[in-house]
Amino acid sequence: MKIYIVIPAHNEARFIGQTLNSLSRQSLKPDKLVVVDDGSTDETFAAAEEYAQKHSFIQVIKNHSSTEHAPGSKVINAFYKGYYQLDDDFDVICKFDADLIFPENYLESIAAYFEKDPQAGMVGGFCSVQRKNKWTPENLTGKDHIRGALKAYRKHCFIQIGELKPAMGWDTADELLARFHGWKVITDERLLVKHLRPTGMNYFEHSGRKQGEAFYRLRYGTLLSLIASAKLAAMKANPFAFLHYMAGYFKAKNKKRPFLVSEEEGRFIRKLRWANIRKKFA
Repeated sequence: MKIYIVIPAHNEARFIGQTLNSLSRQSLKPDKLVVVDDGSTDETFAAAEEYAQKHSFIQVIKNHSSTEHAPGSKVINAFYKGYYQLDDDFDVICKFDADLIFPENYLESIAAYFEKDPQAGMVGGFCSVQRKNKWTPENLTGKDHIRGALKAYRKHCFIQIGELKPAMGWDTADELLARFHGWKVITDERLLVKHLRPTGMNYFEHSGRKQGEAFYRLRYGTLLSLIASAKLAAMKANPFAFLHYMAGYFKAKNKKRPFLVSEEEGRFIRKLRWANIRKKFA
């Protein structure tokens, strides 16, 4: 099973070496790995190039993107900059973050899921964070969700869901669209990846409003957006986040921001979300 990896990296000089070291030590090596230095102002390129000199499957390219903080769109644009450097002779395509340490069996484990189940469209483990010298799972998402940092797609699933959305919410849209097309999204709690710079260490109101906008653009509707906003704010232990999410939702609704999914896909998404909510109270 051929595995290709793309790693967008912006000012990750402190961590990218540890990420590439862990991927170069995998029991199942990736066939190709492209690091996209996305407008870094530190030594990210040099740190990644050091590993490219040692391992023939690693390539480092530069992308001169905007310095604007654009949640979702910046990382996806950088991902595609790397993706289009690759040929299409792969079975699995991964989008990984540049601040992770993978267990040595990570790629072998996800490949086993893809090989075992032809309907496995996306597979991933979970990010863990260090607290008091102990690595514990991050508590930011449900057990059925693969974080944007750890995406791995079967080739045909990746093609069928269409291009990843260059917007906040892309890492939810891809899973919902995979399920819409009949693919399974599989997670494994045993595959814990060390997250060196955890998501949510800092909260920005701008990002919160963008998250609320994403709920609208995914066609959640008002009630589901209220529930999703409350759940996410509770996970972040930040009551103000709820207000920012809903402010972003209503602003997007009033401005009629373009949707990320079709009407049919939206109906499927709402039905799936309500089914999951009912299941939790059954």
